[in-house]
Amino acid sequence: MTALYEITNLSKRFTVGSRFSRQGKRVVQAVDGVSLSIQPGETLGLVGESGCGKSTLGRCLSRLYEISDGKLVFDGTDISTLSTAQMRPLRRKMQMVFQDPYASLNPRRRVFDLIAEPLRIHLSLPDAEVKSRVAGLLEQVGLLPDHAQRYPHEFSGGQRQRIGIARAIALEPKLVILDEPVSALDVSVQAQIVNLLADLQERLKLTYVFVAHDLSVVRQVSTRIAVMYLGSIVEIGDADSIFDRPSHPYTQALISAVPKPVNSEGRKRIILTGDVPSPINPPSGCRFHPRCPVAQDKCRVDRPTLTVANGRTAACHFPII
Repeated sequence: MTALYEITNLSKRFTVGSRFSRQGKRVVQAVDGVSLSIQPGETLGLVGESGCGKSTLGRCLSRLYEISDGKLVFDGTDISTLSTAQMRPLRRKMQMVFQDPYASLNPRRRVFDLIAEPLRIHLSLPDAEVKSRVAGLLEQVGLLPDHAQRYPHEFSGGQRQRIGIARAIALEPKLVILDEPVSALDVSVQAQIVNLLADLQERLKLTYVFVAHDLSVVRQVSTRIAVMYLGSIVEIGDADSIFDRPSHPYTQALISAVPKPVNSEGRKRIILTGDVPSPINPPSGCRFHPRCPVAQDKCRVDRPTLTVANGRTAACHFPII
């Protein structure tokens, strides 16, 4: 099967500070040499601790951030260096749903205008057709056509996220990048949004990149999972393999932290020592070695690459097979 999206050695660096500050300008390596392929119709989950670079990666994939290095081939087109004008025709195929439904919707615009804007920009539809499509999109996400005349502040957080999803699917995209779409919502509302996303994916044949830190949600929605640490992918595989037989020590620690029902049997909790190193000054060798319970001298010198062994893909010198 031909991949919908091929990402090769993607890196993103930010410059922080000022030449007038005590420490001067410094470079943050937010994403460091990520290579991925995303298949049509799948849901790729991106997981990791806060600050590991997963949201930055999502914004690079959508070209909301200019990439520093690497190659992005989306739907057969190299989009790595396309200008804003050149990217516009491809925006129809690639959309994004943001984390905070309270910040992602313009509070001064009615819901109708928020959803109608991409239809007017990309499709140049007559007003009657736009009105009909907006009403249909609201119904698809579980809202009423009458809601189109309200403002965002008149809705709950879950309803606002539904509006954001309606806006994202308005142009019938091939790929939707979901940046922690349920993390700001109540647990009961999270389940509703997750079920809605699954239903839309099946009906509209969507491909998702699902960025999240809640591993329980990720397991429920993902076909494959990529685990990130300090800007790099340390393990990738199908969802069941990642959760049932994690190979990388960092993945094992993440999975062990997933809450279990009372009196249920499960793996022992793995407590990592120390803090996540700074992306301004990352450790030599394996980025995870200062916190790794099985690190050896080789780990402190040689940086491992993603390697396939017995059907498992992990960036570790001593993976658990």
